[in-house]
Amino acid sequence: MSETVAPERIAKVLARAGVCSRRDAERWIVAGRVSVDGHVLTTPAVTVTAGNDVRVDGKPLPVPDRPRLWRYHKPAGLVTTHRDEKGRPTVFDALPGELPRLISIGRLDLNSEGLLLLTNDGALARRLELPSTGWIRRYKVRVHGEVEPERLAALAGGVTIDGIPYGPIRAALERRQGSNAWIAMALREGKHREVRRVLEHLGLQVTRLIRLSYGPFQLGNLPRGAVDEVPKKVLAEQLGHADRRR
Repeated sequence: MSETVAPERIAKVLARAGVCSRRDAERWIVAGRVSVDGHVLTTPAVTVTAGNDVRVDGKPLPVPDRPRLWRYHKPAGLVTTHRDEKGRPTVFDALPGELPRLISIGRLDLNSEGLLLLTNDGALARRLELPSTGWIRRYKVRVHGEVEPERLAALAGGVTIDGIPYGPIRAALERRQGSNAWIAMALREGKHREVRRVLEHLGLQVTRLIRLSYGPFQLGNLPRGAVDEVPKKVLAEQLGHADRRR
């Protein structure tokens, strides 16, 4: 195990070591697969430090890799989860087998496509998802219906839908194609299904949704279904920029 600043919950330590998710860790503990200093755990309500000998199925934990980040061009038709209760294909099923266990930074729903960031580090994922990071998510959205540019512009002041407040959104009509139109959107929060809900509130039916960027990371020309690691130097530089903006 790598050194830690303070004691941490055992499930978090297992997840950061890349052997499983926190939820799986809790199940493994209940099943008696995890031990600390030779004692088999029966509850996940345990904290450990770097000085403890943590083992799974009798084997010591692997040394955690450095935090890494990948760009993935998610196709439509995949769910952003490790296991789907409906048996639908997942993003993680589609990834190359040689990659480490990854988690997503935010999500794209089943029918959405475009840039999805993936990381091997839960702390990095939570950091990049925070609105305080200040990173803008940009989307290109095809809609069916009558687009009113002034209503799109009004989204810059935020909007509340069914009691849920959404922060400022920059939205503009790019072009019309018969009864369809393409809209460019940029937002910072990225609440669950935010783009779809806001546009449906305006009477528009979303027929295609593509995320073009997440903060400084761009989809660019990355082919659909391809995954590409962000260079270590670039990641360090962008995290430094984010810290300075706080």
